[in-house]
Amino acid sequence: MHRAIKIFLLFALLALHFQSAQASSEDQKAYGVAKQNACLGCHAVNKKIVGPSFEAVAQKYQADSNAQVFLKNKIAKGGAGSWGVVPMPANAKLSDADLSLLTSWILRGAPNKNQN
Repeated sequence: MHRAIKIFLLFALLALHFQSAQASSEDQKAYGVAKQNACLGCHAVNKKIVGPSFEAVAQKYQADSNAQVFLKNKIAKGGAGSWGVVPMPANAKLSDADLSLLTSWILRGAPNKNQN
């Protein structure tokens, strides 16, 4: 019985480690997409620059089930009004996959071990 529990715990720890490594890899990729597309010129992870911090965006939309769709549209088409009068330029060249990766990352508070 104890051996079965030890084996179960070992597999559980391995699964948790794999999920953590996968999330970290996706976070790094999303950070790279943000950096390559000049998002970090106006947004930071934890402080307002021209636009709100990614953490503030995550907090604002945490209870909104349509947040990812809304943010994908906002990033792709740009616009103003959600955070004030300064317009956000469109980023129409991003693929749907990159938009999904980026918005998912932002809605998690933009975790990244190499934050500025």
